Amino acid sequence: MKLRFDHIAVSAETLAEGVDMVEAALGMNLAGGGKHPHMATHNRLIGMGDLYLEVIAIDPEPDVPAWPRWFDLDHFSGSPRITNWVAGSDDLEADLRECPEGTGAPIDLQRGDFRWKMAVPPDGKLPFMGAFPAIIQWIGPLHPARALPDQGLRLSQLEIALPEALELQSVLSPLFQDPRVHITTGAVLGMRATFSTPHGSRVIE
Repeated sequence: MKLRFDHIAVSAETLAEGVDMVEAALGMNLAGGGKHPHMATHNRLIGMGDLYLEVIAIDPEPDVPAWPRWFDLDHFSGSPRITNWVAGSDDLEADLRECPEGTGAPIDLQRGDFRWKMAVPPDGKLPFMGAFPAIIQWIGPLHPARALPDQGLRLSQLEIALPEALELQSVLSPLFQDPRVHITTGAVLGMRATFSTPHGSRVIE
């Protein structure tokens, strides 16, 4: 497959609110994270073996950027919840040619020693109501999942429900397959993740 599962994004109105929700749901502490000056956002992370989970929110300290933030965070409101997922690429520009219109254009980014390119839609809104994955290419050997402590957290399943489930499956199937990702038909967009933890099965949606 051209793309592989990279991470899950939980959006929140404030980073503290998002961290509190995820830590309470999982019974585990987040570790790592930082700021994204280009997008005026900040995050905290937790490792899941080959994946990681990211809690992300608008950083109130910098000026508002002159472009839409990723994950449509400019329009996010309500309780913290899973809003997006991210797929990794080894050739971002080439893979984007096979993705739906609106998946975005590559932007070069850096946080500390981590360097990556990410496709960001011009309006911040990913295709299929946000159910299509954001596409990322890590530059160099460093990856957050390998740098985070292993606390025994693993993703069992990510369920993505939306009205255009069949259309999304058709677009994704030549690019991405992972038995942990299940796309189903639903009246509205919804994402629900089930995790295996040292405390048993836990759910975030």
